[in-house]
Amino acid sequence: MAEATATAPPGSTTPAAPTSVFTVEQRGIDAVPAAERQGGPGRLFGLWAGTNTTVFTVVYGALVVSFGLSFWYAVALIVVGNVLGFTVTGLTSLQGPRTGTSTHSVSRAAFGPRGGRLPALLSWVMLVGFEAGGMVLIVLAGLALLDQAGITTGTPVKLLVIAVAAGLQMLLPLSGYHLIMKVQKYFAWIFAAMFAVMAFLVAPKADFSAHGAAPSLVTISLVLAMVTASGGLSWADMGSDYSRYLPEDSAPRKVFACAALGGMVPNILLQILGAAVATATTKATDPISGLPEILPGWFITPYLLLAIVSLLAVNTTDMYSSGLNLLAVGIPIKRWMVVFIDLTLCTAITLWAVFSADFYTLLSNFLSLIVLWLGPWAAVYLTDWWLRRGRYDVPSFFPRETGREGIYWHKGGVRPAGLVAVLLGFAAAVLWVDSTVFVGPLSDAAGGLDLSVFAGALVAGVVYWLLARRTVRAEADLVPAA
Repeated sequence: MAEATATAPPGSTTPAAPTSVFTVEQRGIDAVPAAERQGGPGRLFGLWAGTNTTVFTVVYGALVVSFGLSFWYAVALIVVGNVLGFTVTGLTSLQGPRTGTSTHSVSRAAFGPRGGRLPALLSWVMLVGFEAGGMVLIVLAGLALLDQAGITTGTPVKLLVIAVAAGLQMLLPLSGYHLIMKVQKYFAWIFAAMFAVMAFLVAPKADFSAHGAAPSLVTISLVLAMVTASGGLSWADMGSDYSRYLPEDSAPRKVFACAALGGMVPNILLQILGAAVATATTKATDPISGLPEILPGWFITPYLLLAIVSLLAVNTTDMYSSGLNLLAVGIPIKRWMVVFIDLTLCTAITLWAVFSADFYTLLSNFLSLIVLWLGPWAAVYLTDWWLRRGRYDVPSFFPRETGREGIYWHKGGVRPAGLVAVLLGFAAAVLWVDSTVFVGPLSDAAGGLDLSVFAGALVAGVVYWLLARRTVRAEADLVPAA
């Protein structure tokens, strides 16, 4: 493959990087030069399809049925929740081609270059948590494979499996965007074929006939919150991390459709598969030791291998964006160094988890609460984008590199309206959350109704519109239309 190079633009923190898929990526959050932008929006479909075709997705579908829903009611809520969630992912992918930079760099327009460090830091913490959870499952699947082979998995073997998992996990995110895009496209087809076989094996054992009573409003709210947050919303703050490599003139409708459908289609199909599995076994929510019980013996080994590879794919996407987010916090280190930081943390957490049976429950509870900031952040981010009609002054994202404060500087590098809106949205989400860790007072008063994701987004979006609409529109008028 020929390599293209270009001069780094204003706001760049590194020289223009070659586009070879086998080159360790040096680029950070700096804007991607026009010469390095290539391909069409269809690349996003393969990326998000490969990332979301995983055993995690099957488990989320099984969790829906665990709320006491019949299969068909579960299907209806799975479809609605994923449409809502991945619509947000599609919308947060639109800024990448226009600006050439990462999502949390664009987020500085709404929060200020310094104010944007807080959501970037929260996103990094959240992604490290997801990465650690994925690596724990990778190691557990590897140990299960060794058990299948009759190998005793004592402490030395567990340590070896963790080391191998860490080594494998390092490769793709270290290589960067171009190899990730190439590999995920092929992963999508491999994963789809394996899950199609799994669906064929599960279908005769599933119970599709039971209809049951209509779910209560409380149950509907809990399921929609879970499906929306665990699917598209959890990917929303990565949207432009990958679309930034597309040419600036990429059709917005195609960018939106490919990003949204790439994640939405496999999530809907695999969550429906998970719901079907849950009608046949109560252990469907355990992807390693529980779900395989419904599979024939000859398929368990391929299934566990699939689980490992698919989880590595998910973690690859997480680690790439995690590195960009930590750079957006303002820590002046190379992006490839962040991969090692993440990997070190994940390995330490995995060591703890493998030798501590209670840790994974704690991690799951942590992740269920930290996503409460995502709805408010996404609402502010998208409201800002809508108010400014997609017009951004890219050098103003990088005041340190350009030597000027730029139009997003406001009060000491902070736009108070953005932070106030997110904090109020977060407060609204907390009031309406119903989780195993905490039940908000409004949710409790309403009998367990969980409107956390939606209340947080609504409050944050409205508050930001009220506080910032005039200044944002004035800023937009200073930037030429694309």
